[in-house]
Amino acid sequence: MTNRMVCKARTSLRRRAMLIGAAFACACSVPALAQSDKMQPIATPAQPSAIELDTGPLPGGTNPESWHSQYGSVFARNVVVATLTPFLPDPAKASGAAVVVAPGGGFRTLSMENEGWDVAKALAKRGVAAFVLKYRLNQTPREMDAFERSMAEMFSTTAARPPRPDPAAMMAGLAPQLADARAAFALIRKRAGEWHVDPNKVGMIGFSAGAMLTMATELAGQDAKPAFIADIYGPLASVTVPADAPPLFVALAADDPFFANGGFGLIESWKAAKKPVEFHFYEQGGHGFGMYPKTTTSTGWFDAFARWLTMHGWMKPTA
Repeated sequence: MTNRMVCKARTSLRRRAMLIGAAFACACSVPALAQSDKMQPIATPAQPSAIELDTGPLPGGTNPESWHSQYGSVFARNVVVATLTPFLPDPAKASGAAVVVAPGGGFRTLSMENEGWDVAKALAKRGVAAFVLKYRLNQTPREMDAFERSMAEMFSTTAARPPRPDPAAMMAGLAPQLADARAAFALIRKRAGEWHVDPNKVGMIGFSAGAMLTMATELAGQDAKPAFIADIYGPLASVTVPADAPPLFVALAADDPFFANGGFGLIESWKAAKKPVEFHFYEQGGHGFGMYPKTTTSTGWFDAFARWLTMHGWMKPTA
């Protein structure tokens, strides 16, 4: 390979990494090509319904929370205080079920719109109370340019060598986020009457890093005990399945550059334990498709999830 070809390849890899950046998504999965992939700082959006959780500030979190736009969506980073934002259905349509929604972003940023608010709105429209968890994040540089460089460096390695997370190691590094998830479940159950929620029907859905947090919440969340869990383009490493494990829903694209080629250990673990599991493996969709409209069948994951919730009685059938 010539030096010119090497440089071209490296440039391509760096650009691919930048596209992963805020949404933990790669270049092949950019959901809306008409939208800018450039990170642009924005003012912190108004969040009047956000409830501060009681987990305190992030230890050592000196950089303040900031927000930016990318792909026509919005992202938060340097979250040092966790919040939970309710999206409640019409009480006449409420099924009594609730879902904690955990956006992804590599634990450095949160895709608050595509993997948070938009998911919650869709659930509430179907009668399921949804609560977007803005969990605490690993610190990143304050300046946008430095942040972009740090993400490019991180994901250039990730794109070349997709991670194969070890479940035990993964959970050991998620103490603040796991505390935030447990606090979210506790708050929802405490205010269940006010929010028309059955305390025994509170589940969790997570995207990418949020899927890792969802799995950690099930495996090490102690009192959280989700009634059901959904892993959307998260790692599928095998785990030791708890005796009281809940039903599991999984969606992943076959061209996901991070988690599509590491086997299906998680699915096999759940199945071997004789626990309910549903797995959708889409031909195309890349990583980070979330609620973005795409021409790939991965866009249908939410409808499949809704049908799964309905089958189990957590969502009312459509009229």
